Order: sequence, then C-alpha cells, then structure tokens
Amino acid sequence: MTFSITTWNINSVRLRMPIVQQFLVRHKPDILCLQEIKCQEPEFPLQPLKDLGYQHIIIHGQKGYHGVAIASKVPLLEDHRQNFCNVGDARHISAIFERGSRRIRLHNFYVPAGGDEPDRTINPKFGHKLDFVEEMKALKADGMPGISSILVGDLNIAPLEHDVWSHKQLLKIVSHTPIETEGMKEIIAKGGWLDLMRQYTPEPEKIYTWWSYRAKDWEAANKGRRLDHIWSSPDLGPFLDRIDVLKEARGWNQPSDHVPVTAVFKF
Repeated sequence: MTFSITTWNINSVRLRMPIVQQFLVRHKPDILCLQEIKCQEPEFPLQPLKDLGYQHIIIHGQKGYHGVAIASKVPLLEDHRQNFCNVGDARHISAIFERGSRRIRLHNFYVPAGGDEPDRTINPKFGHKLDFVEEMKALKADGMPGISSILVGDLNIAPLEHDVWSHKQLLKIVSHTPIETEGMKEIIAKGGWLDLMRQYTPEPEKIYTWWSYRAKDWEAANKGRRLDHIWSSPDLGPFLDRIDVLKEARGWNQPSDHVPVTAVFKF
C-alpha cells in the first residue's frame, strides 16, 4: 500500500491554482503541502482542491507574503502553528494524520529566504534567517512518544555540495553559505532527522528543485539548487519507496520557480 506526500512552493496559490489542479489530476498525492501561498486564510481557493478529493485543508495565511497550507485526502488532526522568531510570520503549520496503526506528525515550513547579502550586520533578512534556523534546531523527529514525523517545505538552504550547480561559485551566495549549510546540518543532526531525498539519491548525483526566474533559458543553463526538502524520523526511512522531483513543472504555464517534490512510501 503506497502513500504519497508532495511539497511545493507555489509562489501565490491563487495565481497558480490551474497548475496545482493540473498536478493533482495527473499525480494524485495523498497530501499536498504548499508554501508561499501569499494570501490570508479566507482568500485561499478551497473549492478547487475539495473538488479533487482534498477535503481536509488547514491554512496558515498572511496578507501578500509567506503562508503555508496542507491539503489532504485523509483526516488531519490538530492545527498547530509555531511563531518562529516571534515576528508573527505565517511560516509553519503542522498536523497529525494516521496511516493504518501509525500516527505521523507532518510539519510544513517556509524558511526565510534571507535577502541577497550574507551578512546580518547589514542585512536584517539574513539575520532573521539565521535566527529561524537556530530555533529549528530544537525540533525533534521523535519529539512525541508513539508518533513518527515528516518535515517538508521550502527550507531555502541547499546544504550539500551537489545540491547546487556550482559549489565553489555559490559559497558566498545566500542559500549555500557555510553558516547556512552548517546550520541545516545541525538541525538534522540534533533533531535526529533523515534527509529522505538524499537517502533515495545519494551524492554525488545532483538534485535541484528550484531554478531562478532570472535565467533567460532556465533549462539550458540548468543552474538549479535543492531548496525544497523532505525529512522524516528514522523509523519511516525503510518505508520510502521513491522521491519524485517533477522538473517539467518549471516549464508549465505561469510556473513557480520551485517544482513539486513527492515522497512515496510503502507501508
């Protein structure tokens, strides 16, 4: 029996609902986690998702910026939002779902991008990102007895050498600076998380989930980064069947600069 979860930074859910529907019709994940929905909760387009069988939807929205949502075919228990850095941004939501006798807490994150300059003394956005990462180090994969964990989202960090098109050229570029990559590795180590994408596709194979809008021909240049992630508690690792990165979605009509990433489990 398979079970699938997709994470996708949609970069405005109202603008891109047609490609969300297109994706769901073709690929039918059991749960869809969206980031950067860019709308308040009453403005979220619920009906198109419900019409496709996603009856269970929880949203943490914000006017014009940020925002995360979980749309599920299976019931979602709880609706927990953590206020990271105490600034009131809509960057996290979590819920518990059940698969057979297994209970799983699902976290959906949108980590701050961090601006352009990797120096917190002149760029407050980068400082905010580092503080957010520091707070995430307290998040434990086995934090609740009897409950497994999955963490997904646009974490805005490409932590490994082969998560970017050029390790050397991006060492001073926000998303791949050493202070960011080491911070993410600490989140994984301290929290006891498994990086499922790299379990399925080990280095040195490249993985990208984001291609900049600035590239004239993103596909030909292929200067991507792995900014979107799927992690789990160790007990779920053996049940991972595959990870699908839908690169073709970057070329769809009015695309996000991120593509859907799906984890398929066989329980």
